[in-house]
Amino acid sequence: MSVAELDGYREAASTLTPTAVSQFLAAHSWELEARKPHVREVWRLTSSSGALEGRIMVPLATGYTDFQQRFQETLESLGYIHDWDAQELHERIIGTHADLFFVRLDQAMTDGTIPFHQAEKTIEALYKMMRAAATTAASPSHPHRGRLPTGVSDFLDDDVRLGHTKRGSFVFTIVTRLGDPPDPSHQVDGIPPQDVVQPFPRRVMETLARGLETTERLSRQWDDQVTEAPGAQGVSASLIESLEEISAPHLRSLDLSFEWAAAAPRPDVGLATIILDRDVMAELPRVRERLVRQEEPPRQETLVGLVKTLSRDDASSSDDEETASVVLTAEVHGKPRKVHMTLSGEDHSWAVIAYQRKLPFTVTGMLGFERRAWRLTGDIVVDSSFLAHATRDQSDDTESR
Repeated sequence: MSVAELDGYREAASTLTPTAVSQFLAAHSWELEARKPHVREVWRLTSSSGALEGRIMVPLATGYTDFQQRFQETLESLGYIHDWDAQELHERIIGTHADLFFVRLDQAMTDGTIPFHQAEKTIEALYKMMRAAATTAASPSHPHRGRLPTGVSDFLDDDVRLGHTKRGSFVFTIVTRLGDPPDPSHQVDGIPPQDVVQPFPRRVMETLARGLETTERLSRQWDDQVTEAPGAQGVSASLIESLEEISAPHLRSLDLSFEWAAAAPRPDVGLATIILDRDVMAELPRVRERLVRQEEPPRQETLVGLVKTLSRDDASSSDDEETASVVLTAEVHGKPRKVHMTLSGEDHSWAVIAYQRKLPFTVTGMLGFERRAWRLTGDIVVDSSFLAHATRDQSDDTESR
């Protein structure tokens, strides 16, 4: 065995537990032959004809000095028996009571690496994706703003993890742990508990798989029926926004796949790889816009932010007043957004002052999402009271000098 292979098993032994290995063996036709509590277990694997295919010892005494070495040897034997390398064995074991979600960035790479800023942006988008799926799973009609539904924060803090990357372009691994298996001796009218209440992490992953499948379908052919109850299809504007943030011009495709925990019933979604190619990725903003219109119809809002850009609109300006397209950076439901609007006359003048002096700009109008951007329309009213006060104070300071 090469040094790299040994290192792989050594790393697996440092992250796995004997309990996880025992659960894996029990779920994959191994038979418990003997057990000495807190010391060791002996397992055997036989063929359909009864022939012995493998026999291993799982050490349980984690306090022994040589435990780590013995445990690594157990994993090496398992890998040999099943003809798996350390990485595949690790995934198979944690996958017994955990669902795995793989995100593959298909792009040109010379050495199997990606830019650091791309990795950071992707991880942030994946977290947003899991939060969107968890929110929809907990409350399908939730607007994805404000307070999170019960259970979502605990799921994000405790039940979802970032796993090892895989070979093959660049693959992120998301692990959602289903928790310890329920006690089979506990029955409710003869029905096992896992069939009565589905673990929330599994509900999240099923919601995510359904949402991604729906997104791919909507990007190729729009379906108005989805907007009637998008949560029932697992899709939301927040989910699609996370996919947009992962997408990049140099990305050939985004390949999304699931491996479902062996210890739980296999769902009816996420059974095939979901491929978002360049054509699909180009349609994501259009799909998100339609969902945003459904989730957040235009409404009157007062925004406070900084004027980031001013662009004079000569076509719509008259001889006696200036008109400009203004982009304001302000919080919309707790998130910083760029909001576009058109201002004329005195409102335009106040926007110029706010831009030049980097002062907060307050404006009220009908806020909506259209043409792939947040826009303020209708009867726009600028509150100039703060700007007037600030500019007057600055003028007084200048005169006093």
